[in-house]
Amino acid sequence: MKRYLTIIFITIFFCFNSLGTGQASSSIIRNDLQKFFTGYEGTFVLYDENADRYTIYNEQQSGVRLSPCSTFKIFNSLIGLESGVLDKEDVFTLIKWNGQQYPFPAWNRDQTLASAIANSVVWYYQEVARRVGNDRMVEYIDKLQYGNQDISGGIDQFWLRSSLKISAREQVELLKQLYNDQLPFAPDNMAVARKIIVLSTSNDLVFSGKTGSAYQDGQYTLGWFVGCVEKNGHKYFFATNIQNAKDAHGGKAREISKLILKELELL
Repeated sequence: MKRYLTIIFITIFFCFNSLGTGQASSSIIRNDLQKFFTGYEGTFVLYDENADRYTIYNEQQSGVRLSPCSTFKIFNSLIGLESGVLDKEDVFTLIKWNGQQYPFPAWNRDQTLASAIANSVVWYYQEVARRVGNDRMVEYIDKLQYGNQDISGGIDQFWLRSSLKISAREQVELLKQLYNDQLPFAPDNMAVARKIIVLSTSNDLVFSGKTGSAYQDGQYTLGWFVGCVEKNGHKYFFATNIQNAKDAHGGKAREISKLILKELELL
């Protein structure tokens, strides 16, 4: 256990060749952050844009691709806007509820983009994906270079513990591009995708993020939380995932992320 209590400062180089960036950055490996992951296999990746530096817990796990679950809603929203499925002029496009009862009361009503992302309404985003269609979705996923780019699991299922997979490192890289208008999408659409995941604002700090959870055989087995801290004019992008057999969900990943961000004096 001693090795987990030691902060190891080393300089390495991350080359996101699969994403075509070719960019190398220094990194700090923080094995001591294991204290926040008790009972879970997981990883935390943070990129400090101003310092061009990564902070990582569990470097090996940070490159493992997993289902994005509801974190994909960030980019499903962007794709919906770019394709015209969601109205660019009215970002709160209404999609009618079909009357099917869901276990979450907030899902059982008509949804806007704002309410759907806030309540992580799966059926809304399934409908958005169906309206985009398989061919266009393939094109957009390819433009994003999103993880393994595999949507073979079905147009309304591929991000839900199915074929599409992405690593924590790749999540951070996509967020970097989204927040710097570096994706091949309209800037106004990228601005909307950023705006709808803002969780809190105070003074010179904006905290944004999206959870994701995988549910299997009555248990939560995978949790994600990805996002950005904008503080004093600097941006910090992060991604956390956790896994175990019974209680790994997005809410817990968010809790762990916030504890780490507080330890790093970013919240």
